[in-house]
Formats: sequence, structure tokens, C-alpha cells
Amino acid sequence: MKAEDFAARSLSGGRMVVETLLDHGVQRVFGVPGESYLPLLDALYDVRDRLSFVTCRHEHGAAMMAEAHAKLDGVPGVCLVTRGPGACNAAIAVHTAFQDSTPMLLVVGQVRRRFLGREAFQEVDFASMFRPLAKHAEQIDDAKAIPVAIARALKVACGGRPGPVVLALPEDLLAETIAVRAAAPAAPAAPAQASCDPALLRRLQQMLQGAQRPMVLLGGSGWTEAARSDIAAFVIAAGLPVCCGFRRNDLFDNGTPNYVGELGIAADPALVARVRGADLLLVVGSRLGEATSQGYALLSPGGPALVHVHPDRRETGRVFPAALAIEAAPAAFARAARTLDVGDATRWRDWTAAARADYVSDSAPPPGTALLDIGAVMAELQQVLPADAIVTVDAGNFSGWPQRFLRHGGRRRLLGAANGAMGYGVPAAVAAKLRFPERLVIGCAGDGGFGMTGQELATAVQCRAAPIILAFDNGIYGTIRMHQERRYPERTLGTTLGRADLAAVARGWGAHGESIERTEDFAPAFNRAAACGRAALLHLVLDPEQISTRHTLSSLRTS
Repeated sequence: MKAEDFAARSLSGGRMVVETLLDHGVQRVFGVPGESYLPLLDALYDVRDRLSFVTCRHEHGAAMMAEAHAKLDGVPGVCLVTRGPGACNAAIAVHTAFQDSTPMLLVVGQVRRRFLGREAFQEVDFASMFRPLAKHAEQIDDAKAIPVAIARALKVACGGRPGPVVLALPEDLLAETIAVRAAAPAAPAAPAQASCDPALLRRLQQMLQGAQRPMVLLGGSGWTEAARSDIAAFVIAAGLPVCCGFRRNDLFDNGTPNYVGELGIAADPALVARVRGADLLLVVGSRLGEATSQGYALLSPGGPALVHVHPDRRETGRVFPAALAIEAAPAAFARAARTLDVGDATRWRDWTAAARADYVSDSAPPPGTALLDIGAVMAELQQVLPADAIVTVDAGNFSGWPQRFLRHGGRRRLLGAANGAMGYGVPAAVAAKLRFPERLVIGCAGDGGFGMTGQELATAVQCRAAPIILAFDNGIYGTIRMHQERRYPERTLGTTLGRADLAAVARGWGAHGESIERTEDFAPAFNRAAACGRAALLHLVLDPEQISTRHTLSSLRTS
């Protein structure tokens, strides 16, 4: 809708929200309906052919879908929730988007303006509640300000270090009809990104020319397809080894000789040692958070010189002192890096090849003895996944198997919550399949995470989306059990879940469901799931002895 249309028409606040979202290219929103934003739902009815509303089973799942949608497209995912409990349920995903640097807009229906300050039914001060969790949070109390507020929110979500923005809109404001005299925002433009300082690039070039054991670490968000291509061209031409941060394995094609592994939870000790032994570490996009930095112990005095590239100057040198800090978005830096002359790259050939050999060895599943061997299952899955598959992972030890033993990057995507929030795998898979119905989408969830948001499989059925969910069921909260066994042996408490027939649950929602208890049964069951034409769940019934990719329960008890 053009500016003159806003000036000439009387619109409800809800309709202004919808029209502004359409102006900014939003085509899908996720949510759970609530009475506090009924006028907004009513406005969506008239444009449902252009702006679809995905009805979810829980605000936790709805907001996770918005976050995953944003990871895939690089533009803000939008979620609509009601006041009080609805917003609280969505807060998990807001925290996820904040720590994952994902652009997202959460719109919360608020109590009526004249009720504010009286602890009205489900009233919460959302600006205060979300301020520590979001990049920005505010309440809009003037209907005429809605178009500008939403345009500003979408811009803030994408600019600098991306993140979530929360807008609270009172119910009566959404119902209010006014003649808007202020011009609507102009057509959306990409947020301005800092370009690379030529002097800093020359300094980086000099440092690379003098390096003997360099390493590149990629992470963070804001990576466009062009940026991935540009950084790959730079790294390959220079012969540099490259690793990725926690759950960012897909930023670089894992099949190329330059890829040397993931720095995350339970990283390959050989890779950690190699990074510490480097003389130059070029970090692009990553905040160097706790998981990637190995508990903030990755670098130490006398270690590699750190070159930290990040779009937010507040992040460069925040965790470790940087020998060189470059404020730039990944796309701008990657484009500029292609012009760097690093000198004779053959001097790094043996260094890169040795790091690659470590990765190849570590990413080969070891032989197992369990009736259903998860490593063998991953090996079979790796053989059949197409190059453009999308894999989502929930939080938990089980995620180590798809992260370590499947290869990502190129056109294959990996979506996971870097903040370790449970309940991500299933909603993310539903969002991915809605966005890319032609691509194979595999959602991986433990029995704990599935218990939190597995009901969004019913959302997939209702929307006719067909992801394949792998439910890893060992009957326990595996990560916490592992820590208990290490720190409090023979004193485990609260980590036993018991078993449920998850395949029957899936069938009850109208999805295809099968239980698998033996390794040899996986491949035919997967083929049936892929061919069924609807959402599917494969219930992997596991022995809890397989507590992680690197340990068994028995080894923990005897160590």
C-alpha cells in the first residue's frame, strides 16, 4: 500500500499492522490466536491469500518457527501472540533469537490502554520484561505510530548484529479506526552495513602473509548465499583451513578439503588443540560465545593473534583481546576478502591437510554394538540426503550425532538453537518445510525436546507440510544424566522420563509414524516416510548407554 493510500483511508490499528507487514514483503506469520489481538486476526482474514497465518499449538513452537524461518531467509520471522501467558511462552524463542543473532519480530497483544497499571487480566509490562531478552522492546500507544513503529522494528531487527524486536500493541489500539495522515514508510531497503576499512584489510593481508599456521573460524548470522560463496572462494584460493562455530556447520561446505570441523560442545580435541596452536585466528561473524570458545578457554596469552570481524563493534574483542578488529558484516567482509593477496599459500598445505585428516577421521561413525546403532543410522542417512536437504536439531546430547556425522554446507542447511533451548527441532522443521516444500527436511529431536513442542507435528499435518521427524528416545534427559554421572555418580535424580509410543502419537495427529528398534530397520522405514507424502515421525528407540558420541554411561561411571 502506498503512502497516499494511508493518507486517504481510515484503517483500524490491526489493518495498519497487516498492511505494513505486506509493504515489507512479509508473506507468512506464525502464532496462536488470542483475544487480545482479535482485530489483527480479523485484518489478516482479508489478505489471507497474500499473508498466511500459521496456526500453531503452542506459542513456544510458534515463535521457534518464526526464528527458524528467519534463519533460512535472513529476513525477520514474525510471530503473533497474546498477552501474559502467550508472551511468556514465546520468550524462549526470543532468547534464542537474541543469542543466535536472528532477526525476528514478536507482536504481542496487550490489555486495553485504560486498564494499564491496574494488574489487569494477563497484564505484563512487556517493554520491561523483554528488555534483557531482545534487541529492542517497546509498547505502542498511538495508532498513528503503528506503520513507522513496525518499519523501525524490522530495520532494527536486521541492522548491525541482528536480533529480535518485541512490540506490544494494546487491544483497543488494534481496534481503533483512524484516518492516518502521516505518510507510510517508503519501500523497505536493506539495512546499511558497514563496509570494510581498506587500511584494516591491508593490515590483515600483511598478517596473513606472515602467518605459518593460520585458521579461519566462521559463525554468527547475516550470511547470504553470496557471502558464503565469497568466503569459500577466498579460503580455497588461499588454501586456508576453516572451522565453524557451534551449530554453524553449514556456513562452509563440509565436503571441501579446507573444512576441518565444528568448534562447539564436545568438539574434536584435535581441532581444539590445532586452533590453540595456530599463530593467526581469523574469526568472521562469530561472537565467540561460550560453546564456540570452549568455555571462554580457547585462546590464551601467547596463543594465536586474533583478527575479529563482526558487524557490531561492541562484540570485537569483547571475549578475547583482538590484535585486529574489523567492523563489517559477513557479506561485506567476504566480498572484500576475495581481493586479498596472501602470498605463497603452499606453505600452509601440510597444516591444512593434517587438520582435514583429523576431521575426516572424527566424522566417521565408530562401530557400535547397540541394537539400534545411532552412528550407523547417521551413516545411512548421509548416503541418501540430497545436496539441498535441511536438517534441524533440538538441544540435547542426541544432536551430536547429526551434527558430527552428517555433512552440511553448500546448499545443505543445518538449523539449531545456539542458546541450547529445548523444543526447537520439530517447529524448525515445520517452518523449513513450509518455506521450502520441494526440499527434504529432517527434524531431529530428543524425547525431552519432543515432549515440549512435538505437538507442532499436528501443525505440519494441518498445513500439509511433510517434514520427517527423527525422535531419538533413550527414556532420559540425556545431557543432564551425563553431567550427573560425571559429578554425582550413583546419585541420579529427576532425569528419567520413561517411554512412550511416539509413533502412535504421530499417527494420532494424522502423520505417518513408525518405531525402529534395530539398525537394519532404519533404511526401509526412512524410505517409507519419504514416500508417504505427509508429515512423518520415525521413533528411534535407543539404549541410554549411548549417552553421547564420545562416551557411554559405563565409561562415565568408571572414569
